[in-house]
Amino acid sequence: MKNKINTIYKQAERFAEITNKAIISGNISRAKKLLAVAENLLETGSNETKNVISNVYVYSVSSFMELRHCSISNLFPKALRAEYIKQINATSV
Repeated sequence: MKNKINTIYKQAERFAEITNKAIISGNISRAKKLLAVAENLLETGSNETKNVISNVYVYSVSSFMELRHCSISNLFPKALRAEYIKQINATSV
């Protein structure tokens, strides 16, 4: 079980890195496709998958975008944006 947990978290980290590289390179259409895949996983995945997308992927990508002064609202699909807003509200309490 421990290897599975490490693997799924590592996969989410790698997925976030790929998304971030697409944004850096200016390949916004690819970044939007990757974000759409994450959105689909967040909406249809198992509870474990949803937690990983929320806690690893959304956090990593949104942190990266904020550091680069990218507009999150323009790129993030609806469910990912809602998850991002939940994270922002939770940290400001």
